[in-house]
Amino acid sequence: MEHRVAGVDLAALGADRKRAAPYHLGMTTATAREVTVPLLDLKAQYATIRAEIEPAVLAVMESQYFIGGPKIDDLEKEVAAYCHAKHAIGCANGSDAILLALQALDVGPGDEVILPTFTFFATAGSVHRLGARPVFVDIDPTTYNICPKSTEEAFGCCKKVKCLMPVHLFGQAADLDSIMAIAKARNLTVVEDCAQAIGTEDVHGRRVGSVGDIGTYSFFPSKNLGGFGDGGIMSTNSDVHAARMKRLRNHGMEPKYFHQEIGMNSRLDALQAAVLSIKLRHLDSWSNARQRNAAWYDEFFTAHGAADSSVPVDAGGLPLRFPKAPTAGRHIYNQYVIRVPARIRDAVRDELTKRKIGTEIYYPLCLHMQECFKFLGYQKGVFPHSERAALETIAMPIYGELTEAQRHWVAESVVETVKKLA
Repeated sequence: MEHRVAGVDLAALGADRKRAAPYHLGMTTATAREVTVPLLDLKAQYATIRAEIEPAVLAVMESQYFIGGPKIDDLEKEVAAYCHAKHAIGCANGSDAILLALQALDVGPGDEVILPTFTFFATAGSVHRLGARPVFVDIDPTTYNICPKSTEEAFGCCKKVKCLMPVHLFGQAADLDSIMAIAKARNLTVVEDCAQAIGTEDVHGRRVGSVGDIGTYSFFPSKNLGGFGDGGIMSTNSDVHAARMKRLRNHGMEPKYFHQEIGMNSRLDALQAAVLSIKLRHLDSWSNARQRNAAWYDEFFTAHGAADSSVPVDAGGLPLRFPKAPTAGRHIYNQYVIRVPARIRDAVRDELTKRKIGTEIYYPLCLHMQECFKFLGYQKGVFPHSERAALETIAMPIYGELTEAQRHWVAESVVETVKKLA
């Protein structure tokens, strides 16, 4: 019998846990306390691919071909194939990818776009920049992804919705079946925000970004597939949408110096494309390593009395919750997010910082509560699951290059600290 959960070999995990046996909870040593664990260690990743990256970058510099050209063409073909889409169109960053996707779908002044309030600012900011109105909805408290029920409820007060924008947050697929059903019933378009989810699959094995009208991705350095700076890309199965996004990213120009519409300057450069093409070859192994680390954390936290995110932190037991692993699909764990009671969240982070463990909060204030969106008229308390997540979540180190000692130091420190503060 094969022992696997969400692509993770549990037999290997068990062996890994046996090797880690000396680091039992409560048996920290002076050596362990000298372990430093950043939230993300890109230097460790770069050390493994330096020999591949540097010649590729030098080749671009020797060619002096920085804008457009074969490196861009190659990357776009590679990403399209990886994302199971017909086309991929590179652009300057993930925020522009959303903007270009919406513009290609004719979202503009007077339109409304439904999206979760618990997400990075660019999801809503891009909507507003086009003159459209962001319509916020709540999240599912277990997955942190857009809640279909809250999405349906939004139509009670919104009459000009043109597009739905699910966000595949932290590397786990949103409920695409429900979102696509809502869109089909109301004749709406769908833009999938896949900024944290390249390679993620839903319960049917579909790669995110290949199901809706357009998928958008970010190559920000902290992503599973990160560049050496900003970069982004859009995926689509539509020839029409692909042609328009290619035109829009280059000032709406086609052919040269002839402008059919007003676009923008948002081109992915050849240096980034060269780096990303090489990194793409390693992406699955890096994502698999994140899955293994997540499964190990899950096992450790379970063994010490924690439950997964399907159980609220105030429901009894150790007040620590870890991400609920999907029973199907592929979670690539761009982030591994735990939850603790709001009253101790900052104190937990402070203690972990003292122990040289990096953490982050994604995200400390929901979009409907941001100063710049006050004009939309949302009130505190309207999206309880999102607001609670903003107060309880902490992102932990999950990158694939974590050593056994680092991983154990993180898990042990979290459990010790929560027990002490609770």
